[in-house]
Amino acid sequence: MATGPARTAIERHLVVEDHGEGRLTGYFEPELRGAPRATRAFPTALHALPPEPVTASRAQIEDGALANRGLEMVFVDRVDAFFLHIQGSGRIVLADGRVLRLGYAGRNSHAYVPIGRILIDRGIIAREAMSMQAIRAWLANAPDREARALLRANPSYIFFRHLPLTPDQGPIGTLGVPLTPRHSIAVDRTHVPLGAPVFVMGGTGLPRLMVAQDTGGAIRGRARGDAFWGWGAAAGEAAGPQNETIRMWVLRPGTAVATPRP
Repeated sequence: MATGPARTAIERHLVVEDHGEGRLTGYFEPELRGAPRATRAFPTALHALPPEPVTASRAQIEDGALANRGLEMVFVDRVDAFFLHIQGSGRIVLADGRVLRLGYAGRNSHAYVPIGRILIDRGIIAREAMSMQAIRAWLANAPDREARALLRANPSYIFFRHLPLTPDQGPIGTLGVPLTPRHSIAVDRTHVPLGAPVFVMGGTGLPRLMVAQDTGGAIRGRARGDAFWGWGAAAGEAAGPQNETIRMWVLRPGTAVATPRP
């Protein structure tokens, strides 16, 4: 928890609301390679958000539901595209050295289905061994038809927008400010107000005071959080395996009565 003047201010002006036990995962801003046009290495388009609501599923969009409308922003590897949808933002390095930064712009009408849970339910990957890295390894070794079917089992689809490239700052979260590695957390805004300090105990690198600055399609629940780890490969290695039971407190304006002690 905070110490010194910061702790005094928190205890004087904020009410600590116990949200109970929940789950904390991690996410990051990946850096991918891509191309301005489809190639054998980079066949999958990342799309800009159409003006109308999109009811087409992931499979329908991949089969051309939005083709010939000029919505294709850049092309990347199929699996990289899928995980970029989960992370919500990323940096795309082109062959000429240019770097594009893409951020979340919207989504289709379909609910997010975690493919990791499908692999667990089928007995392919043990629950305790599940991670982004484990899913990628399975996809790399599976027959193409099976890998494609698993990716399409998640009908949710994310659209992107161009963002300014600021190499020393995180992507813009739902709150509208750059995310800070290990201090920004995505929450379910129906339970946690954006901008609220969130105190988390029980997982890797915790206890930690974070700030609710982002949201995500898979982040649902009173004590559900997704910790932002930063950008690049090292952040991905840290974020991918994170899937831990935690306890969460939310700090709201008011007259405090108690504070959690680490």
